[in-house]
Order: sequence, then structure tokens, then C-alpha cells
Amino acid sequence: MANKVKDFLTLLDYSATEVEELVIMAHKLKSYQQNQIIYAPLGGKTLGMIFEKASTRTRVSFEVGMYQLGGHALFLNKDDLQLNRGESISDTAKTLSRYVDAILLRTCSHDSLQELADNATVPVINALSNLYHPTQAIADMLTVYEQKGKWRGVKLTYVGDGNNVAHSLMIAGAMLGMNVTVASPAKYAPDRMITVKALAAAQENNGKIIITEDVEQAVTGADIIYTDVWCSMGYEAENEQRLKDFANYQVNDKLVSLAKKDYTFMHCLPANRGQEVTPEVIDGPNSVVFDEAENRLHAHKAILLKLLS
Repeated sequence: MANKVKDFLTLLDYSATEVEELVIMAHKLKSYQQNQIIYAPLGGKTLGMIFEKASTRTRVSFEVGMYQLGGHALFLNKDDLQLNRGESISDTAKTLSRYVDAILLRTCSHDSLQELADNATVPVINALSNLYHPTQAIADMLTVYEQKGKWRGVKLTYVGDGNNVAHSLMIAGAMLGMNVTVASPAKYAPDRMITVKALAAAQENNGKIIITEDVEQAVTGADIIYTDVWCSMGYEAENEQRLKDFANYQVNDKLVSLAKKDYTFMHCLPANRGQEVTPEVIDGPNSVVFDEAENRLHAHKAILLKLLS
């Protein structure tokens, strides 16, 4: 275990320089694809992908990305593994480490992810947990760079549930010197301990983190407005209450009129049009949600290269 390459569980395990290098690598890999340059340094490498939760963008982009880099990805549905019959995470980690070069897990519990990483002898990638979504954040930072040409001083306002996506956005943005404002109802604010860590990263890198309930103030002067679903996977039982609690946090024409005229709208998808965002905004001229979705492929390839090359 002493020689194990670093896992990719949270961006807090990386330096600001490493995060920036990942985004720049993703940008480079995107240019390779646009110019039809074949780059396949991961020949003979295999990625095992365990999904406990549904996925479109994460699954397809990692599988395609591994193929494009010359490697092979195995989709491992939880229901098809002995995990579903009670085999321990630790035994699964030790077994898979004998077969594959890296393990990816999308799970409800970050503790499960940590247990997998603690027992695996190959790198483990967080493809989403209840606390973090770091692979999404790398794609988001690439999208910001493409749209604004920089990170430092850019104001990104996240509106809605202070969830795993918000956590990783705060951390990545803080590391790259951005002004990240999160507007949420108090009971849905980002995790306090993660916020403290993001604040420390912001102080170290001349960024800024603001948590507020005042959505109009948060959006005023924003370069980027970002939102996510109000009811993430695993919280379906709270859906009715959340629709009431977030009613004033919808991203609509009235709200975005407070942002800069050339604001960019982002959403990690999937989206519920008419709930967290109106069709006029997400399908409007300021929306880059499908560029952002495409950037998952390039970001994931950069992560795979860092861990496996």
C-alpha cells in the first residue's frame, strides 16, 4: 500500500497547482480530439467501474475516455456483484485490485468509497458520493476557462441545494482563485466542515467563498450562474418538501437579469425544466450545459492519465 498512487476521492487531497494542471490537461486532450489526433498511452490498462446509482454522463464518458486512451473499461453493476449478496467492500477492493488498474465507484456513501480506497492497492476514483463530485468539478473548471478565459476573479454563483456538486465547485473554485457564492435555504446550505475547508483553500489562493440565503444578492453581477436538481438521487422521499423549500430559488429570466449581460448558465445535468431552471434559461443563448457535459469526457481522460500513466 505504501507505493499506491493517489486516489481521486476529493479535490482536497490535491494542491491548487495539481487541480489547475488537470484542467489544462483536459483542455489539451480536447484539442487532440478536435484535431483528430490519436493519443492512446493507456494500452493494456483496465478500469473497473462500480455503479450503485444511475448514470449517463459519468458512465459513458469514463467508458469512452478509457477506450480513446487505449485502455478498457468494465461496467460493474452493483446488482451483478457479490457485494449485492453481502460480500464486504474490503474483500471486493482486494479482489478487484488483482484484476484491474483502477476502480471507479459511484455510491451513496462517501464512507463506502473511503473503505474501498483504504483496502484497494490500485487508485480509486470517486464518480459521485453524497459528499463530493470531483470529476464534475474538473469538467466545470474547464468550461469556465473556455467561457471566460480565466478563473481568477470570476464570480460563479451556485443556486439551490448545497450538495456534493456545490461542495466540489466550492473547493475547485477556491483553489483557482474564483469568487464562489452559494445561495441556498439555510437548512440546505453546504456542509459546514467542507465549507471551512473551502474557505481555507480560498484564503490560500486569493479566492472567495460566500454562503447566503439571499439569492438575488448572490446572483447580482455574476459571471456564471450554476444550478442543480433540488432533489438529488437518494433524497426522493423529500421531493415534495424540497419543491416548497426551493420555490424562490428557481433560475429564471427575472433572476438572471441581475447577472452580467454576458453571464454563462451551467448545470451538471440531468435537469428538471420548470423546477430548478426554466426552459428559457437552460435552452437559451447563455447556456453551455452541453459543452459542459462534453467536457466530462476530456476531464475524465485527464484524471485517468494522472492516475494510470
